[in-house]
Amino acid sequence: MHKTQVFIAPMGDHFATRLTHTVEVSQIARTISRALRLNEDLTEAMALGHDLGHTPFGHMGEEVLNELYPPGFSHNEQSLRVVDCLEREGQGLNLTWEVRQGILHHSKSHGGSLEAPAGLDLSLEGMVCRLADAVAYTNHDIADAIRAGMISEDDLPRSARELLGVGHSQRINAMVQDIVAASRPASGEVPLGEGEKPSIAMSPAMAGVMDGLWKFLLKRVYGPRSEGRETRIARRVVMFLYHHLCEHPEEMPPEYPTGGGAVERGVVYYIAGMTDYYALHVAERVQPGITEGLLPWRM
Repeated sequence: MHKTQVFIAPMGDHFATRLTHTVEVSQIARTISRALRLNEDLTEAMALGHDLGHTPFGHMGEEVLNELYPPGFSHNEQSLRVVDCLEREGQGLNLTWEVRQGILHHSKSHGGSLEAPAGLDLSLEGMVCRLADAVAYTNHDIADAIRAGMISEDDLPRSARELLGVGHSQRINAMVQDIVAASRPASGEVPLGEGEKPSIAMSPAMAGVMDGLWKFLLKRVYGPRSEGRETRIARRVVMFLYHHLCEHPEEMPPEYPTGGGAVERGVVYYIAGMTDYYALHVAERVQPGITEGLLPWRM
């Protein structure tokens, strides 16, 4: 609950966090799966595990670790490592390959295609989780930006207001209903055309609105946030922690690997598991003043 979604270390109680995002993805995914007679439990397992590997400070933290760590870093791969390698004191969880596949391939870039990557035989439940993630973060990012005074309802693209209605609940409801209607053949209730495979998708009109919303958010919310004071401090904190812990691995908890040339990997796993406030606290303890007052209290 103390990991950033978009707004770093938010003080308000109602800004989305990685936890509230995960709960919302799970709710949306289960609703779509139930309507299409898919495996709700499978969908929920994917949804609950999809962001376990996210770093502190949202995608910014992910970008910094990807820049610093030679093999690269992505939160969806880290989510899979959490369930495969880190849970149960390193034994991992006994998950089916479908759950693991859904966790690994849930992610899409802002403005990227809603479709699964070409050649990836993703399960229908995995497709549901992928779309539910996009529906959830698009809508709560809008709600957070409105709450923060960055935009208003009237600023949203006209096409979005006309198709989705006004308000958080109306927008989500419109998107979910569209996905269910466009994906009805996946339920088995509607016959498929010759050579056609069932899939989970939005209608072309809704997909166009989503693309417009992502472009709007990039210009009015994501872009300005990436240049703000909080983001600058958070980026510096992640870089500092990485370099400091690589030089002083003895300061990490013993469960993270440091032997056999695995120091950098252990450092990345440790940082990825931190909350915003814990990362700020650890950095401030080692180098007082580095957080420039972003840490609201002493832990």
